[in-house]
Formats: sequence, structure tokens, C-alpha cells
Amino acid sequence: MSKCGLYEVVDGIYQVRGMDVSNITFVEGETGVIVIDPLISTETAAAALALYREHRGNKTVVAVIHTHSHVDHFGGIFGVASQADVDAGRIQIIAPEGFVEEAVAENVYAGVAMARRAGYMYGVTLDRDPQNQVGSGLGQTTSRGEVGMIVPTLSISVTGESHTIDGVEIEFQMAPGTEAPAEMHFYFPKYRALCIAENATHTLHNLLTLRGALVRDPHVWSAYLTEAIDTYGPKTDVVFASHHWPTWGQQRVNSFLSIQRDLYAYLHDQTVRLLNLGHTGVEIAEIIQLPPQLEREWNTHGYYGSVSHNVKAIYQRYMGWFDGNPARLWPHPPVEQATRYVEAIGGIERVVDCAQSAFDAGDFRWAATLLDHAVFADSDHAGARALYAETLEQLAYGSENGTWRNFFLAGATELRSGNFGTPIATSVPTIIAQLSPEQLLDSLALAVDGPKAWDHDLALDITLTDLERNYRVTLRNGVLLHSRKPADPETAGMTLTLTKARMTALLGGDQTGSGLLMGGDPNVLQQLLGVLTHGDPAFNIIIP
Repeated sequence: MSKCGLYEVVDGIYQVRGMDVSNITFVEGETGVIVIDPLISTETAAAALALYREHRGNKTVVAVIHTHSHVDHFGGIFGVASQADVDAGRIQIIAPEGFVEEAVAENVYAGVAMARRAGYMYGVTLDRDPQNQVGSGLGQTTSRGEVGMIVPTLSISVTGESHTIDGVEIEFQMAPGTEAPAEMHFYFPKYRALCIAENATHTLHNLLTLRGALVRDPHVWSAYLTEAIDTYGPKTDVVFASHHWPTWGQQRVNSFLSIQRDLYAYLHDQTVRLLNLGHTGVEIAEIIQLPPQLEREWNTHGYYGSVSHNVKAIYQRYMGWFDGNPARLWPHPPVEQATRYVEAIGGIERVVDCAQSAFDAGDFRWAATLLDHAVFADSDHAGARALYAETLEQLAYGSENGTWRNFFLAGATELRSGNFGTPIATSVPTIIAQLSPEQLLDSLALAVDGPKAWDHDLALDITLTDLERNYRVTLRNGVLLHSRKPADPETAGMTLTLTKARMTALLGGDQTGSGLLMGGDPNVLQQLLGVLTHGDPAFNIIIP
């Protein structure tokens, strides 16, 4: 995993591992090569393809398969394919049903907040040494190059669906709602090889990633692994994934998949059992233990996900954020709460003294809690910040989990050196350009500053000449809505006639260039653009 190189899965299937947080896989066909999951960045994907070709010949890419909708499995697409080749039919892009919608929802709708927190989770800005970033548990860390996306030319929607690509038969198994909302496994009969996407890796995975996402369903996850075992287990000699290394041998393959299946099923079932006994998510995280047989398998350990934050996620999935205690129904926000705690304890110096005592006693969790209140009450207190950073370092050094370690160390770094912002942005023009008109207008609605738009009552008709579609866009009560309706200049304050690409640029603030026909009151567009805001890629996390 850590040594970058080209590895053989079987004769005809190869992986480049260690060049990014994910693996890129090459499946050789009759005339060219099929690429699976082209990493995060154009640069790393191109380097991986060059390494493959150096050892296996200058084979033409004939297809790219995305196992699922996370950026580390599609972002490097332009390193192995071009839009021109796809448009010309020279390269197929294959992905599970719902891929584009889910990729957009994750990377555009909440992309700014997720990307900022991902900087903590992957420790991208940390030094690479034993005291700092040593990996993320799923791989080394994320690359920082150009991110892109090409809309799939073939969407897989049915389990058992089979396609032959360049002479290679591929049988697909849908696995939606598992590690990603849109995900699939697939089997290569010729190679007796099963690609399990990211649903069985050599670690306990996340049910709720710390960067933020929708909670994943471990019950469904385990069910799809059962289906994979039943369907492909008897005829699989090697299973490989989008991260880590393969498992060879039919018996070992089935044992590995069964252990991973049992792991997610156990966490799900026992968390639900314990919440029905009245335990909260925080309490369950301290109570639950894996069965000895699972605990002995080191691929069940929490190097990336953890039992602790996964069971809290399961609780959240069923019960939500509120634990039922009325005292926790309407708490003060962090700064107001911190100010009151500090006052109640006897002032900030007293809080820091108590934290120092906890630190000296090795109770770093309690020290961090106290110092969190201290810096939220007075973010400029040098003593509190310094001790807080030391405390987070100790928590990091005691963490088996790579993402916990990175979060702790990233917090310590910002306490000492200031905000490092967002090292990797995923809401980028190449992805935004792939949005459908509906997705683009939905993302626009999320940028409306509600209070600023309270008094607006606007109607705008948009005609997209290249798609032959008409949209009515309204803004009232601080809400932007859209619907498919024929243009009606009599009731619209303004009309726009343009292409989809020109609309994307215009609504992004680019009012220059040609290819735009306006009608009605141009102030309508200016009023609409005037209430749009942009996310803050450098919002504070460790301090208020």
C-alpha cells in the first residue's frame, strides 16, 4: 500500500498502488486496456498510466469504469481519457446508475464544507514524518492536482447486467447505498476476478466519514456483501478493491468477504439492540466490543473508520442528533456555552490549570474538552492554545485510526500556525460544467442569501437552445425555485436565450462574451446575482 508501484493482480489485471489514496486498476483487453477508478487527480492518473505502459506496452485506453461516486475514483479522468475521445466513441465511460447525481451532491452542493474538513481528515498540509502525517488508513493521503469529471456513456442499473468491452466480459452487481450512494461490484469470468469496489477493504471503513456525508447503511452494506459471496464466491480466485491489496485463493477470498460482511452486520445489529435498551450513541461507542473472532482479524481494525464513530453514525441514522435528554434539546452555541463554562469554573486561568492537571494525569480527552471551552471563550489565550495543541498531539500519537490522528494533528497545526484553508477543492469548473441544468439551478438555490432575498419577487425564463429546453426560475421569500415551463414573456420579468454552457458561465458571474440574447428588464438578472453568496473554504474549525 505504501510503496508506489505497478502490481500484478493476475496475468492481465494490474494495479498502481501508493500513487494516490486510491488504486487505479488496468484490465487488458484484446486491443487496449480498461481503466478502473482513475484516482483523484489528472496528474497522478497520467503518471500511473505511464508507469503501466512502461512495463506492459503502449496500450490504448478503450474504457474507464468508475466503481462509485467518490472523487478519488473519478477525479483523475483527464489523465487517462479526453472529452474528445469520449465524444468520438473511442472511450466508454461506465458507472453505476445515479453516479452523476451523487457525485454532484457530494462535490458541489456541500462541497465547500466537506473539502475544508477533508483537509483535517487526510492531513494533506501536514509534514510527512513520524510525528505528523503517516497515512489515512485507506491509503497514504489525497493528491492535490487537477480534478475533473466526464459524464458516463453507459450507466449500469441492474444486477446481472453483462457487457463485453474489448473482448472482456464483465458482469455487474449493483450495490447502492453502501460505501457510496451509487456503487457497484463487477466480476471478470475470464480472470475469475471480483472487483468489490470499496465495500471490502483491509480495514473497518466509515459509516459516516469525518469530512461529512450522509450516514451509510451497514445493514444494506452487509446484505450486498452476502449477495457477492453467494453469487461470485464459488467462482472467484482473487478479489481486489479500490484501496489496499488483493486477496488470492478461493477459500481466503470467501473468508475475507465473510469477515467484512459480519463486521458491518454486527455493528449495525448491536448498536440497534443497545439503543433499544436506552443507550445513546456516545454511550454505545464506549460499551460495544467486537467478537473475539472478528477482533483477531486485523482487517477489522479501525485504521480508517472506527467502531467509536461508526456506532454513533448508526445511532444517528436511526435516532437523529438528539439523544432524548431535554437538557440537550436547546443548548447554547459553542462560544456562548464556552463563556459560561469558563465563568462557572472560575475563569480561563483556572480552566487551563485544570486542563494541565488532566494532561499530566494522561486524561487527554478531558483536557481537550476543557481547552476547547477555553479557546472558544478566548481564542487569543496563548497558554490555552499551546496546551490544547500539545493535548491534541498526544491524542494523535495514541490513535490507531489514521483519520483521527490527522484530525488531531491538523487541529494542533491550526492552533499554532493559523488556518490552512482548503488544500483540495472538489467543486471545480470541470465538475460544474457536467451539471445538468436542473442540478445547476439547484446548486444556485443553495447559494441564495435568504435574508438578503426576503423582499425579492422575481421571475426569469431561460431557453437553452442546444438542449431545446425552457425553464421558469423564480425568487421569492428567499427561495429560488425552477420548473420546466414554456417561455412566457408576459409573466416573466426577464428572458434569457442561450446555451447550457453559456448559462453555466453566466450564473457563475461571467457576464462577458457573446451567445446571449436578453429580453425584458436586465435588472432582474442583476438582482438575482446580487443575492448569491459563495462558501468560505477557510472557515474556522478549531477556534470560533
